[in-house]
Amino acid sequence: MQQRANTRASVLEALVELLSSMRFAISLLTVLAIAAIIGTVVQQNEPANAYLNQFGQFWDPVFSRLGLYTVYNTGWFVAILAFLVLSTTLCVIRQFTPMLHEMRGFREHAREASLRAFAHSASLTPTLTPETRRGAVSDYLARAGFRFRVDERDDGVLVAAKRGGVGRIGYFLAHGAIVLICLGGLLDGNLPLALQMSFAGKAPTNGNQPIAHIPASARLDAGNWSYRGNVYIPEGASADFAVLNLEDGILLQKLPFKVELKRFNIDYYPTGMPRRYASDVVITDDDGQRFERTLEVNKPFEHRGVTLYQSGYDDGGSVLRFTLHDFAPGKRPPHPLEIEVGTRLPLASLGYGLALELTNFRPINVENTAAPSATPGKFTGSGAGRLTDKSLKNFGPVFTYKVRDDAGQALEFNNYMLPLEIGGRKYLFSGVRKSAATDYSYLRIPVDEEDNAETWFAIRRIFFDPARRGALTERFAKRSLDGGDKAMRERLKTTADHTLTLFTVGGLDAVSDFIEKSVPEEERDKAGAAFIQILQGLTWDAWQMARADAKLPALKAGDEHTAFIRDALIALADSVRYGAPFYLQLHDFEQKQASILQATRSPGKPLVYLGSLLLTLGIFAMLYIRERRLFVLLKGDEALVAMTSNRKTIDLDEQFAQHRDGLAAALAVKV
Repeated sequence: MQQRANTRASVLEALVELLSSMRFAISLLTVLAIAAIIGTVVQQNEPANAYLNQFGQFWDPVFSRLGLYTVYNTGWFVAILAFLVLSTTLCVIRQFTPMLHEMRGFREHAREASLRAFAHSASLTPTLTPETRRGAVSDYLARAGFRFRVDERDDGVLVAAKRGGVGRIGYFLAHGAIVLICLGGLLDGNLPLALQMSFAGKAPTNGNQPIAHIPASARLDAGNWSYRGNVYIPEGASADFAVLNLEDGILLQKLPFKVELKRFNIDYYPTGMPRRYASDVVITDDDGQRFERTLEVNKPFEHRGVTLYQSGYDDGGSVLRFTLHDFAPGKRPPHPLEIEVGTRLPLASLGYGLALELTNFRPINVENTAAPSATPGKFTGSGAGRLTDKSLKNFGPVFTYKVRDDAGQALEFNNYMLPLEIGGRKYLFSGVRKSAATDYSYLRIPVDEEDNAETWFAIRRIFFDPARRGALTERFAKRSLDGGDKAMRERLKTTADHTLTLFTVGGLDAVSDFIEKSVPEEERDKAGAAFIQILQGLTWDAWQMARADAKLPALKAGDEHTAFIRDALIALADSVRYGAPFYLQLHDFEQKQASILQATRSPGKPLVYLGSLLLTLGIFAMLYIRERRLFVLLKGDEALVAMTSNRKTIDLDEQFAQHRDGLAAALAVKV
């Protein structure tokens, strides 16, 4: 039994020895440094699709399982912090008594042999009487700022002095600072939230549902002592909760007050970049007290333990008015449509088995035009970076929406309201993509001389209308072979009809496939040019028919229309692969802003601030307050002077020489 107890005691002692060792603490700090590097290089808390696209199907699940996408909230990172706190605390406890003894001690029992072995020692021969030597040494040491203690010995007197011993307190300050900073990190990290999720039945929920449907298990009460979330408030609305985003859902954090956004203010530079944005808010406590504040970037406001930061802004439910241009074959006229940003509109009443989800709207869209490959089709809409005013341009309002079918599959679109000029030509741009992990593919719709896209839409309605196909090809054949043989016109009409049928089904790809399958290789270039000429001719005639429908005079053929016909034909081909049966053209909007605030409760912040201060003081003490110990052994006709320091510095030789010469003068040493 006694042996078993001794074994347990030895194991515990070895464990404490390991945890409090310097090597263990340095190992933990190394792992933390590597984790911090990973957390810096790998962007944290990004959408899952972004990581899958970046790292691929093999490494993405590996990195996800290791928690590299949320490094600072993973269990292993928190565990390392906790062990670092334990290790540092044990190290301080173990070293406290020896260090305190060293700080308070004078080493007055040092042996003569040890003093003579010091690197800085000298033997002096004083001329003062033995009775006055001790007083002379004491007076000099007091003038030099030393504290000292005297040890009476049988063969002499040892005066042990020291200065700068307080510098050793830097050790306690620095190590205590590490403990405080790590504790603050644990308190402000995900540890409190993880404890609630493990023991209080809290669990994240899907964020794509109304707030009223969020279950109680995904709601945290106002007494939660550590969190960091976002508060989204449209103008004229209020909120008393923050949204905490987790990897697999959200949690709602109740705030101890309500925040109402009276007005969102934003100022712009001449380039269109935001210069200042701020929120005029009214804060109402649970007891009914109200007061107003203006929240700005880098000017946080704290109330009832919660700090509010102005972190961003978004659309607050702007009302957008569109014209819906139907791409389906037939003669369906343009249809007006009105929808609020952030809402979902079923289109069953318009004959579509689809739903429209308007997700975002930006009235000002600053782009970088300085990049060599910059075209509107590759713009991101941010305009961020250190760029000159000349390289930034505001391209006007941009809106993003999704078209979702009954099976839940959706295409995302990004449309510009105003025409953009490329190479001297103007186009309406509409981007489409299947997922956020891919880039937009852009449809470029040319506008006429009056910056009107209706000309192209009218051409397209005729081009893709089976009921008018015969009239279009007949007009083309008659114009192309005016006065020619009727049989030749009929053959040309048949060819044009076949070409138009291929084109309206599969675009230029279908025409190209037909040429490869039906035309000998040596004749394909000539055939391709002929088909393009036919399609351009059909585009011209569709344009003339559209003008006749609008009761406008016919156009005269000329080179000034060539560029528009070419652009119109390319856009017609791209519209076949557009993906949606309609195009939304924005023509009016009523903007409504929303503010995004960050609500933070950080009980560990004072500990981190205090730890940072103590760390600074500790490092200063350890670096700039040097301990000096000076020993004077008065023995017979000799005065042995020795000096040592806790750190060897370049000025130690100089200081020893100074004190040696000072003591020599005080003791009236023979030269």
